[in-house]
Amino acid sequence: MGNEKTIRVRFAPSPTGFLHVGGARTALFNFLFARKHQGQFLLRIEDTDVERSRPELIENILQSLSWMGISWDESPVYQSTRSARHKEICQLLLQTGHAYRCFCSAQENASGFMYDKRCRFLSEEEIQKKLSSGLPYAIRFRVPEGSTEFFDHIRGKVIVQHKEIEDFVLLRSDGTPVYQVAVVVDDHDMGITHVIRGEDHLSNTPKQILLYQALGWQIPEFAHVPMILGPDKKRLSKRHGATSVEEYRKRGILPHALVNFLALLGWSPGDNREILSLEEMIEAFDLKKISKKSAVFDENKLLWMNMQYIQKLPESSLLEAVKPFLPSEIQFDLNSPEDQKKFLGCIALMKKRVKTLLEFYEKGKYFFHESISYDPDAIQKYWNPETTRALFSELFPRLEKLSEWTKETTEVAVRAFAEEKKLPPAEVIHPLRVALTGTSASPGLFELMEVLGKSTVLQRIASAIEVLKSF
Repeated sequence: MGNEKTIRVRFAPSPTGFLHVGGARTALFNFLFARKHQGQFLLRIEDTDVERSRPELIENILQSLSWMGISWDESPVYQSTRSARHKEICQLLLQTGHAYRCFCSAQENASGFMYDKRCRFLSEEEIQKKLSSGLPYAIRFRVPEGSTEFFDHIRGKVIVQHKEIEDFVLLRSDGTPVYQVAVVVDDHDMGITHVIRGEDHLSNTPKQILLYQALGWQIPEFAHVPMILGPDKKRLSKRHGATSVEEYRKRGILPHALVNFLALLGWSPGDNREILSLEEMIEAFDLKKISKKSAVFDENKLLWMNMQYIQKLPESSLLEAVKPFLPSEIQFDLNSPEDQKKFLGCIALMKKRVKTLLEFYEKGKYFFHESISYDPDAIQKYWNPETTRALFSELFPRLEKLSEWTKETTEVAVRAFAEEKKLPPAEVIHPLRVALTGTSASPGLFELMEVLGKSTVLQRIASAIEVLKSF
């Protein structure tokens, strides 16, 4: 694995959109590999697409990686600042005979599947004549005969016949370097020893190896990671739903859960573990354990994994994590014992019932608002305009008299009331749940009553009585 020198890998995103989960997984695999071998993980922003690259997208990539706990060594390299160096290498290849000037127009270049090499065989006299007339030209690489063979750490030996590779452009006629030369120059100058990237770059590898050889540079080792597919076995895209790290963060996925999930998309620690810390991933990571097959992005599995992480987090940490997902009008003071008790109680009750941080509010709005709205289906199922109002009117003073307000005392009071009325407990519990939450589903009623507190419970029963009068 090249242990005689420090391993250096890189993640090189283009800032033309938010960080895609596929890119995030590639970054993660590079990061795990570097940390496993006490190497360095570098970041290069390939921002040469001036029209589509935007500063806010660069910032999103950096923030998303940091949010996931993926830290990089050294300052990020911005490819747009290195154009002069790329051009210098193009000229060097031209001087050494590994490249040539191509005067063909865009229409001529597009005339067939592969460029017909017509400018490769121009005489020096013809070249000078075209230069003198001011004809614009591109610089193309002179692909030699034969084949290129390289070892891929995931797919093994790869052999590509050079007849399948056209004389590819290095420098466009407008003077801008192309991706193939820029990536080779940048990887060399950054001292990259291993290139771990998506398999969509596999076709670029033989071209880049030819450039390394022409320049007499050390060729890095390669590993091409299979694509992530949607449930329909097609490449993961927006038609499958959320695809960016940012979208999953906004939906309330914990960073540790997303990292754990992405790590297991196409890689396995070699045992049946599914929940792993970052340290455990680093310890177990091996390029040989990456599958050759494409992984399917199963969002239900991600939600399940997020649920596991939510349940493992202490209530105090969860409360801090949930706070940004609450509407701005909901304010609570963590330094207030009353607020802290109420909201920590809410978190404790809800943490086993939610899959995302956003669901704490979506499924538990009744914890965060003084007044509540009622689900019509719940009312229809569990409330009777006359009997339920009478039930609540008689239950109210029983609860009001309780000197101690706990889940135990409220349960005793409610069950005793049901027994006196010769009712199954459920015929009191279900209507009461609707009165307190507006819904037919909630955590255990008596735990809920304790967390809501006596005044809120009594106020909501009184409100329900008034609502029932209007039926």
